[in-house]
Amino acid sequence: MKRLSDLAVGQKATIHSFEKDEIVIKLMEMGCVPGEVVKVIQVAPLGDPISIAVSGYNLSLRLSEANSIFIEDVV
Repeated sequence: MKRLSDLAVGQKATIHSFEKDEIVIKLMEMGCVPGEVVKVIQVAPLGDPISIAVSGYNLSLRLSEANSIFIEDVV
């Protein structure tokens, strides 16, 4: 299964699940819930952090946080 950190700028995907991690609750409070479509908006020059569009707003995530989100491609 792919991870959110694998997406390139402009790609969209649907959140599938999370890796067992202490950050899951925080991510869900910020709108990253299973079934939600996310789009990568921008990646910092050195690759960390990334900016995504989710739940109607832009959110910046560390690469380690994005790596804990499993995604499936948008059909």
